[in-house]
Amino acid sequence: MPTLTLKDLPADLHRKLKARAEQNGRSLNREVIECLERSFEVERIDVEALIEKARRVRASIAAATDARITKREIDRLKRQGRP
Repeated sequence: MPTLTLKDLPADLHRKLKARAEQNGRSLNREVIECLERSFEVERIDVEALIEKARRVRASIAAATDARITKREIDRLKRQGRP
């Protein structure tokens, strides 16, 4: 099995890794391997859920305003509270 040696590891990072290893009941070496493996995992995005969330947000905005917001209204809201 290949071996990797890390040089110039910042002391703070070493402390954090060591603490996390203890929390997870792993050796420091195993914790570093877990961190590296997780860094290569691909996060799957549920596109349909994301689209549905966008639709709900859009609908809630439309329901709250009861009409389209005009450029004039946007400008007025931007100036609100400004000198």
